[in-house]
Amino acid sequence: MESTEFTAAWLKNYQTAPSQLSKISNVNGLISAFNANIDAVIKVSGSMIESLIAEHNLSVDAILSPGERKIESSEDAIRGLVHCFSGGIAEEWLIRDRLVFEWLHTHVGYDKLQMGGQGGIVANVMAVCGVQSVYVHCAAIPKEQAGLFLDLENLKTTDHEGHLGKAHTTHREDDIPLIHWIIEFDKGDQIRLADQVIKCPKSNRFIATYDPLNFRLAIDPYFAHEMAKPEVKLDYVVLSGFQMLQETLADGETGAERIDRAIRVINRWKECHPDAILHLEMASTQDQAMRKYLLDTLAQKVDSLGFNERELIDLLEVMGETELAEACDASTDAVHLFQGMQKLRAYTRCPRVQLHMFGLYLTLQDTDFVITAEQNRNGMQLAAVIAAAKAGTGSIHDKAVLLWAKDRAVSKQGLNEMVALDTLLGGSGGGDFLSTGIAQIEATTVIAVPSILIDQPVTLVGMGDTISSISLVGAQ
Repeated sequence: MESTEFTAAWLKNYQTAPSQLSKISNVNGLISAFNANIDAVIKVSGSMIESLIAEHNLSVDAILSPGERKIESSEDAIRGLVHCFSGGIAEEWLIRDRLVFEWLHTHVGYDKLQMGGQGGIVANVMAVCGVQSVYVHCAAIPKEQAGLFLDLENLKTTDHEGHLGKAHTTHREDDIPLIHWIIEFDKGDQIRLADQVIKCPKSNRFIATYDPLNFRLAIDPYFAHEMAKPEVKLDYVVLSGFQMLQETLADGETGAERIDRAIRVINRWKECHPDAILHLEMASTQDQAMRKYLLDTLAQKVDSLGFNERELIDLLEVMGETELAEACDASTDAVHLFQGMQKLRAYTRCPRVQLHMFGLYLTLQDTDFVITAEQNRNGMQLAAVIAAAKAGTGSIHDKAVLLWAKDRAVSKQGLNEMVALDTLLGGSGGGDFLSTGIAQIEATTVIAVPSILIDQPVTLVGMGDTISSISLVGAQ
């Protein structure tokens, strides 16, 4: 089969997207927890970064030096930005000093405010896709935060007295805004520093985060209590927000203690709703001790894990798979990442793991998983369509926009990755893997979907969260 035939086959596969979207309205309820915040988004150019460095007399040596992925100075903030710019990668670094937060606010600013945090983003996506009741946890919900939730009746949270109400109009007057900086950059742009010219290979973003509540995974006790009631009908629980935890927190408590506390809450929800599918979005967890603790505890209790290529490499490192992590880092392709996913599945014994990488989505799951291979593929295709709509239009707040990209061709990058995977799998797809995306290896089902790429995306914020949640919930 020629590449044009593969493209045609996937265009046909993708025609399930409208029916898959309509099926989401059959989902009774979904919890999205734990992190929601306000994102301050700005698009920067190489010349803007150069000017910022010059105007504030920042140390170029410090900016170009390697170091930990944390922000304790203005140079650290720009160092993280330049690091992501040079690799065309997305990372989130935590701001440790409020003065740096204020410096960014004054000198970098923002173009717009939008919903941030995996929990908040997933809640909006699930609500607009039609889940009957979406329950979103908020560590803080001042008026600015409430206004970023979609004005939809099916999107709910708890007020200061613990009553469930429409998230868009629910706010707690004493809560503080939690603001994160999302600094986006474009493929092909350049930064000139000293005698170096740094060219950006792929459009992406750098996240600089200062968030004292989500830093310690603050959980609203009212919300935790309400979600454990039997009258709340739940089919899915999408978990996130653990990535900002540190081994030791500012109040003296440990990150492990906060994870244990969250697990107790999740266990109560699961006891009350035993059929609900638990999904954990791993995100970029910088503290290695916390990354390892999550792998050894919560990741082994959930039904599904979601991550991107960088997050998978980080997980391999703390699993002791340093050689494979280095190989994946050196050649970040589907073949190496597939091998990494196999190691992760063996380590966590998680029934379903999903990777979203540039041009391709890849799921490994138990053959007897509650969601079939075909359902999973159709959910992943719907996710690719909606993610492309978000990238191409900048917003998926209106249901009419969700299928904007449904007739676009899949990426050549994704098809090339599938060809390499097909060779690795050695015919385990029965000769049809390149056109169906489904193969079988012993007790593991492999599902791969070439995604739709947008050349000049309007936004990339929350893309991974959108892909993971829709891939799972859209697999009806």
